[in-house]
Amino acid sequence: MHCKIAIDGPAGSGKTTVARELAKRLGIEYLDTGAMYRIVGLYLHNCGVNPDSTEEIEKILNEVSIEYKDGEYYLNGKKIGDEIRTAQAGVYASQYGASPVVRKFLTKLQKEICANRSIVAEGRDIGTVVMPDAQVKIFLVASPEVRAKRRYEELKMKGLEVSYDELLRQIIERDKLDSSREIAPLVKAEDAIEIDSSNLSVEEVVEKILEIVKERCKLTR
Repeated sequence: MHCKIAIDGPAGSGKTTVARELAKRLGIEYLDTGAMYRIVGLYLHNCGVNPDSTEEIEKILNEVSIEYKDGEYYLNGKKIGDEIRTAQAGVYASQYGASPVVRKFLTKLQKEICANRSIVAEGRDIGTVVMPDAQVKIFLVASPEVRAKRRYEELKMKGLEVSYDELLRQIIERDKLDSSREIAPLVKAEDAIEIDSSNLSVEEVVEKILEIVKERCKLTR
């Protein structure tokens, strides 16, 4: 039996780190769907497309190729790096991610990747839209202040000059955008288990999820 694990939650709640470590511990694949929205958001912004221009967005996406190989993303054949990990790229992800055309394009791709395999997928609508049949659904949260601090420290480690206050403002703005959009808003699935990571280490969160996985999944390695 394949084990599908969906981890949803707001920006900076620790989804990526937790999901990656969880997949590693379980020996199954990991999918960062948020990265896909960052890739498309940054690409469309660089193309000068208005987030509300459905026709233009659709035209561009019809000519775009996004591939997922061995845990890496490729846009039109070029490997994606840390250029999508800036706070501003996150804002673009939300702005363009509100477009029904973008969500349809990426949801289809995500469903194809997640089909017929054991996988840990993280994002904002995994348990509600991409993998509603997942055996384990986690909704990971943390306070905006904690999330801004984490992102600040992460970006500083990469040598980027950032402002904590600006990151906090962007996270609050992102929460509002993600929760209020009409198509697949950030919302906790009815059968999801909420975990507040504000005062927990990555290891503690992973251990909590592993206990849930043991109860609900029999993994096929």
